[in-house]
Amino acid sequence: MALPAVSFGRSNEAGLDATERASRDEIMSLQRERLAWSLRHAYENVPFYRQKFDAAGVHPSDLRDLSDLAKFPFTVKTDLRDNYPFNMFAVPREKLARIHGSSGTTGKPVVVGYTKADLDMWADVMARSIRAAGVRPGMMVHVAYGYGLFTGGLGAHYGVERLGCTVVPMSGGMTDRQVQLINDFRPDAIMVTPSYMLALLDGFAKAGLDPRETSLKFGIFGAEPWTNAMREEIERAFDLQATDIYGLSEVIGPGVAQECVETKDGLHIWEDHFLPEIIDPDTGAVLPEGEKGELVFTSLTKEAFPIIRYRTRDLTRLLPGTARPGMRRMEKVTGRSDDMIILRGVNVFPTQIEEILLAHPLCSGHYQLELIREGRMDEMTVHAEFREGVETSLACAGEILIRIKDTIGITTRIEMHGPGGIERTAAGKAKRIIDRRPKD
Repeated sequence: MALPAVSFGRSNEAGLDATERASRDEIMSLQRERLAWSLRHAYENVPFYRQKFDAAGVHPSDLRDLSDLAKFPFTVKTDLRDNYPFNMFAVPREKLARIHGSSGTTGKPVVVGYTKADLDMWADVMARSIRAAGVRPGMMVHVAYGYGLFTGGLGAHYGVERLGCTVVPMSGGMTDRQVQLINDFRPDAIMVTPSYMLALLDGFAKAGLDPRETSLKFGIFGAEPWTNAMREEIERAFDLQATDIYGLSEVIGPGVAQECVETKDGLHIWEDHFLPEIIDPDTGAVLPEGEKGELVFTSLTKEAFPIIRYRTRDLTRLLPGTARPGMRRMEKVTGRSDDMIILRGVNVFPTQIEEILLAHPLCSGHYQLELIREGRMDEMTVHAEFREGVETSLACAGEILIRIKDTIGITTRIEMHGPGGIERTAAGKAKRIIDRRPKD
């Protein structure tokens, strides 16, 4: 059963590929064809999916419409770990062109594989994403995502090359060297986690350089939730256009969805390859468009590692397309169901604290949340940091505590640190939560 192809015509003069210009009806028609292929491909070639579908009493032939996908069972991260390392692959190991994996900080890593066709598709959606962020062929792009098993660095790298740009494969860490090369090479764009971009801001200050005088025009930031307040902080500090990119290793890596620089109103999902759903995280019921819940993805074109109804744990909602009308948008992810802190009965997300800190003129975007248990009660301490040039302020901590109480409804503690007092990440995702509570 061959994978259905796109026949929407050629790219237009604006540089958008044919699928980006397709109507909603055309996209949905393509999705129906490709979803039928993907379900059958998974069922026939991955024993896990055959057993899972059979146990749920469903078969790929039961798909008549896109809404029928709700009949099929979910896939969760423990399923992938239980089939470590290669039992989720739908092609023989010899057909794999590349293997990536998660960090494995909570156990065995999640291992994902790619055929040559998968890598070509990945490069295509990454090139599409990078162009949507404002980058054009011939520009230079500084890639500061980590290289290696992590999908970020190599995913960005091949997308930059596919677009026809010059790539600087810097990877993460070595902040002083990063600052030097950005200053000397004069790249047009940077791809990095938003938290490490703030670490680079510190590096520019240390070097006595004005970050607003760099050549950077575009920043593509992902791999961790970040707020619009942090976007404003980065744009103001570097005088660039900052957009959000979304992805996860289990689905492909970065390049599942991208914010368009002309609108910055959520991330357009590349729905010709990835079919999204929003579900109630408690019941699993599919929610209508516009309602907030947990994001679920099904791959439509992946050969080596098809993924069916994967629960991402990311919280967002689906909205109609704007800059790419045929493709739905997902609202910016600002929290994950597994990152949520329940503090004395109140649901708290780290990004809520981030917004409050960045709204204060004396605070930087660096912070950590420390959780302890005193007696029967959980307590949270917000570790925050003053901006460069601010030594101390007795009023600052009190003002933040009041804002947290008024906005989120919790009483917490706060410790203010001088510039550089919060642990920086050498690369990758920031560690926001330090949980010192006893394990029950």
